Amino acid sequence: MKRLIYPFSLLFLLIWHPSLAQTPAIRRIDPTNWWVGMKNPNLQLLVYGPKAGSLTYSINYPGVKLVKFHRAENPDFAFLDLTISPTAKPGTVPIVGQSGSQTVRYAYELKARTTGPKAQGVSSADFIYLIMPDRFANGDPSNDAFPDLLDTKADRSSPYLRHGGDLQGVTSHLDYLQELGVTALWMTPVLANDEALKQEAPDRMQAGYHGYHFTDHYQIDKRFGGNDAYRKLADALHQRGMKLVQDAVYNHVSDDHWLYKNQPFKDWFNQWPTYTSSSHKEQSLYDPYASESDRKRLLDGWFTPFLPDLNLRNPFLATYLTQHAIWCTEAFLLDAWRVDTYKYNDLNFLNRCNQALMTEFPKIHIFGEAWVGTPVAQAFFVKNRIDQPFKSNQPGGLDFVLYDATNAALREDFGWDSGVNRFYQALTADGLYADPQKLVTFLENHDTDRYLSVIGENLAKYKMGVTWLLTTRGIPSWYYGTEVLMKNTKNPSDAEVRRDFPGGFPGDRENKFTAAGRNEKENDAFNFVRKLANYRKNNPVLQNGKVMQYVPQDGLYVYFRYDNTKTVMVVTNSLDKETTLETARFAERMSGFTKAQNVLTDEILNGFSNLKIPAKTAWVLELLR
Repeated sequence: MKRLIYPFSLLFLLIWHPSLAQTPAIRRIDPTNWWVGMKNPNLQLLVYGPKAGSLTYSINYPGVKLVKFHRAENPDFAFLDLTISPTAKPGTVPIVGQSGSQTVRYAYELKARTTGPKAQGVSSADFIYLIMPDRFANGDPSNDAFPDLLDTKADRSSPYLRHGGDLQGVTSHLDYLQELGVTALWMTPVLANDEALKQEAPDRMQAGYHGYHFTDHYQIDKRFGGNDAYRKLADALHQRGMKLVQDAVYNHVSDDHWLYKNQPFKDWFNQWPTYTSSSHKEQSLYDPYASESDRKRLLDGWFTPFLPDLNLRNPFLATYLTQHAIWCTEAFLLDAWRVDTYKYNDLNFLNRCNQALMTEFPKIHIFGEAWVGTPVAQAFFVKNRIDQPFKSNQPGGLDFVLYDATNAALREDFGWDSGVNRFYQALTADGLYADPQKLVTFLENHDTDRYLSVIGENLAKYKMGVTWLLTTRGIPSWYYGTEVLMKNTKNPSDAEVRRDFPGGFPGDRENKFTAAGRNEKENDAFNFVRKLANYRKNNPVLQNGKVMQYVPQDGLYVYFRYDNTKTVMVVTNSLDKETTLETARFAERMSGFTKAQNVLTDEILNGFSNLKIPAKTAWVLELLR
């Protein structure tokens, strides 16, 4: 199917024309509510309705002042600038719009601040579990499909359609996550994706089951359970001492988004004479010799013809998205944000949005997805020690550099610059980051080949990589199902690495949520992850301890995590044969210790001047005096 790209002037006329003869009305205001007692007293309301931009507005409510209102280019929109004083009380704020003898009233809710844990941040003390809700568990089959949505299908027989997983399904399996040692939950986006099926390849139509095609920023998709189910999940997590991470997308929305179908300004989206995709080449942002045209192509180019690229330089849009992030944090008790497609966004917008969140919620953590291949590129998008004209204020980021290095180290034979040297060398670049502990590490995610398939389904290599993930610096994250050896590559599509969790759906023949439903190999993997994740959870030395690593030699790689109370030695034999490690080289860290406990087996090693390390094995040794 060929998609038609209209000249923007024609599209804009087609979008706006129907309202021209209508009576003024207010149909919607975003944010849908706000709160008293926020640190920032300023609030900008997007007002939408037929000829809403033709109204003259007033507000009469103690502690709330209408400072200014703006008429958008589209006559259906107005923007109201408010200040809310510290003395304002919760209640219903009457917003009055007047046009001649016509008066329009809208009751806007000003709430008391939400109570309970929120904006706690995630840190190196956490273990994040990444879920794609549609593919994890179906806790409420009644919400699988709705006839009033643009996509009415739910069909597990097709990898490209929705399968019915939802927030209740996630909530029902929190015991499983806690048993594994998980402390924080990150889900792919749960905002409304009320869009028609999209032609993502010549041979298939695909649903937005993954959640990244927003159509409404103030509704949780009702196929996931809606706003109430999301808040209940947040409460359930916090009652268990766990945390909630939300996935943000600032770069684009679906072409079925209500603000694409009816745009407030001509520059709400980045427009081109004909369809123009992003170059995806982030080098143009930090290259001292880069052309402006290359930067524009990266930032303003579209991901696909059905994902309009948001113009984050429009001040009203920038405020809209920033307030949305604050609103979600307050309304749903979020603890941290993951930001999708980070490198494609206007850099100044990102800094302002990040700062607004961190000012309102000082402990919150933000980690963006900048899929890059070098430490310099990765450091550019976070707080760093690089002398560049632009300085990012993002506290963390997804560590694609260490991800690449981990998988390469497990696939390659040992050599001067290969094998475990790749992992070692990635860590040597940590001086570029202001705080590498705030980077989020991972073995895979929903956009990559599955970890088990990448390493050739080798359980010994699997355990080595898991050991590195859970003992090195940073905030480890985990993709659902890897603990029960889910596998696959992205052939022929991403859907192959997003298969349903076995046991999460009615009628499943196997239930991998239980030990009885897992085979011996799967239980071995699960128990390995559980043992090490819970040890890490209970031992701050693996969370915040210093790191000292040694240059790999003869296929052996050794590093230490240590603080004033404990020292942990991580020893990896990357070779295909047993090897003896002479420990005298590590006296700087081992002096005074006489024995060690193998964390994974509980075995006590008395005297360790020489250690015989089995082939393809990583040991985690807690040193004892």
